[in-house]
Amino acid sequence: MLARFCFAVCSALAAFAACAAEPAPNKTLNALFEREFQRDLAEHPESATFLGVNKYNDRLSDFSPPAVARRKAHVKAVIAELGRFDAGRLSTQDRLSREIFLYNLKRREAFNRLYGDLPFGADRFDSWMPVSPMFGPHMALAELAKAAPFREVRDYDNYLKRLDAVPHMLDQLKARMEAGIRSGWVPPRAAMEKVPAQYAAFSTKDVTATPMFAPFRQYPAAIVEEDRARLTEAARKILAGGVHPAFAQFRQFLESIFLPACSDQLPAAALPGGKAYYALKVRESTTTSLTPEEIHDMGKREVSRIRAEMDKVIASTGFKGSFADFLKFLKTDARFYVTSADDMLMRYRDIAKRADAELPKLFAELPRLPYGIRAMEAYEGDNAEHYSGGALDGSRAGFFEANTNNFARRPTYDMEALLLHEAVPGHHLQTARAHELKGVPAFRRASWYVAYGEGWALYAESLGDEMGLYRDPYSRFGKLSAEIFRASRLVVDTGLHAFDWTRGQAVRYLADNSGIDEKFAEAEIDRYIVWPGQALGYKIGELKIKELRAKARQALGPKFDVRRFHNAILDDGALPLDLLEVRIDEWIARERR
Repeated sequence: MLARFCFAVCSALAAFAACAAEPAPNKTLNALFEREFQRDLAEHPESATFLGVNKYNDRLSDFSPPAVARRKAHVKAVIAELGRFDAGRLSTQDRLSREIFLYNLKRREAFNRLYGDLPFGADRFDSWMPVSPMFGPHMALAELAKAAPFREVRDYDNYLKRLDAVPHMLDQLKARMEAGIRSGWVPPRAAMEKVPAQYAAFSTKDVTATPMFAPFRQYPAAIVEEDRARLTEAARKILAGGVHPAFAQFRQFLESIFLPACSDQLPAAALPGGKAYYALKVRESTTTSLTPEEIHDMGKREVSRIRAEMDKVIASTGFKGSFADFLKFLKTDARFYVTSADDMLMRYRDIAKRADAELPKLFAELPRLPYGIRAMEAYEGDNAEHYSGGALDGSRAGFFEANTNNFARRPTYDMEALLLHEAVPGHHLQTARAHELKGVPAFRRASWYVAYGEGWALYAESLGDEMGLYRDPYSRFGKLSAEIFRASRLVVDTGLHAFDWTRGQAVRYLADNSGIDEKFAEAEIDRYIVWPGQALGYKIGELKIKELRAKARQALGPKFDVRRFHNAILDDGALPLDLLEVRIDEWIARERR
């Protein structure tokens, strides 16, 4: 009894000593983090709006060469400032925050050195390619119209000022793309040919049909009729007199000047930055030191492993025929497709309710922010389903956005894996949990890394088995199809940019191995061509999280609690994978004690 008492007292004293040894939060360092976070929001008002910080909703980013040069110089200054803090004298969370912040700055500085004096930067807003099949000013403005608040007259007046700034912004982007033409920083033409058509809805004479006019179609009850009339008329004038003509000119520039100047070569290594550029993009997306060769081989191994699992599932259905025959059967059997957009949304909402009920079995603590399910906008075309994040302060919910634009090509057996990836326990759960963290700087609550965020979401798909989903072989096949799709990306992205694959070769490999429609495969390959390295993060991140789970289970044995493990993964916010592994090793050591 005495021994047990002494052990308890000693343990308490040891815990007290450990707490006493932990330095207090460094106020000067945390003030620096807050200052830089607010500076970034002021530099990029669009990001502020998406995060629910609404004090910059009347403006757009400055994309001029002096603004880009200012941001590039500031990176160097902050790196030097952070160097004056002794990591050995900081608390655990301050030390981690400093390391993350330095990681981000040094990555940006590496790209800035590569670009030299050109008006490009590592920041996504300062990219040498501001337009692609997946992103551009039209999409950003349409999303801003959904993300900004429209509760009072001031909100609408702020939005009108933002719209009024659009022509100037487009001129700045056009100047940047012209600088890209002069310096050789241009994307492959083959992947850009469909882009000008995306601007059609933003350059018509009917300004009320544009997504940018959406806020003026319906007003909250608090806004009186006189103000409604004024605001609506002002929106018509700004859109008809400035914004739509500017978009029409921008579209003409894309068709007549930019596209003809685009490159005939596909690989990122053909850009002026050469192989160094692709190496930086690989490191940026994977947050590891893996080489393109290592990733290519890893992808082939994963494709082979998952394909064997798919063959087992096909056999379990009793289907007689080849893999290609089974894919044809899935694509032509009406039972695997919905007949209306409403039916699709209803099915997703049913999956979401079933998924929500299973979350307490897998997480020790869950975020409070809710999420909704809605249809993608028509202007987004046949792009992939995606998640639209909530506000940093919890004032706006997150949304899973389903592709109802082409529901005849969206099979129902993919729906469970998609919901888990984009909503819970995937993107919504992870980002909402990060937003609600206490005791960490705002920049960490809002941070994002492809390998961590997309890796977690792909890992979340695999949790469907533990959640009681994938009960029929076709949904299980859909889950495996999604997984092999991400594994195939490791092969085709590196194939295109490091091994001189042709576009047709990459399309064929992706379609043959993942089972996706060839048209969709073409769109995906165009994405990898113009966005090198980004697609690598998904599978690399998922494999790392699975590796860490196996390590923790082996180290802790019967002490291993998957609920606590998942929160250990999430509760520092998004991290580079190398840092994530260090933190999980520390968590394992604490769990042992």
